[in-house]
Amino acid sequence: MEARAIQRGVRQSARKMRLVIDLIRGQAVPEADAILRFSKKRAARQIHKVLKSAVANAQQAAQRDNAAFDADSLRVTYAVVNEGQTLKRFTAAAMGRGTPILKRTSHVEIRVAGAEAPVKASPTEKPAAAKAEAKGEKKPRAKAKKKAPAKKKKTTKKASK
Repeated sequence: MEARAIQRGVRQSARKMRLVIDLIRGQAVPEADAILRFSKKRAARQIHKVLKSAVANAQQAAQRDNAAFDADSLRVTYAVVNEGQTLKRFTAAAMGRGTPILKRTSHVEIRVAGAEAPVKASPTEKPAAAKAEAKGEKKPRAKAKKKAPAKKKKTTKKASK
């Protein structure tokens, strides 16, 4: 089960928010929650809201499907911050000029999914190399690398008078 949450138009630059989002990518939800809660960055508060929303969306999806739900088993599978619309403003400068101010915004997207156990190969199946060895066949050899051609030596001609 996967759920996502998106917040658009956050009034902070994407570059600053990426510093925080990189800390939680791939983490379990309880760990990511703790990281965001105790981070000193302003971006952590906005990202924490999005993470809580994604977990709530996963809970709603589980309820809709009448499936078991455990928030502690969720992981942050996808977390990105993209640039949003830039607000362009001007401020006064020397000699009657105007200087542009770029107020940057960003979009935050987080996806969480249940931690599924990795699929193990059944004990009855053997890898191809083991099957060939069991039959008594030889393993295929790796191809030999070709040698590079010898380099020619440069000869210098002496200038004649």
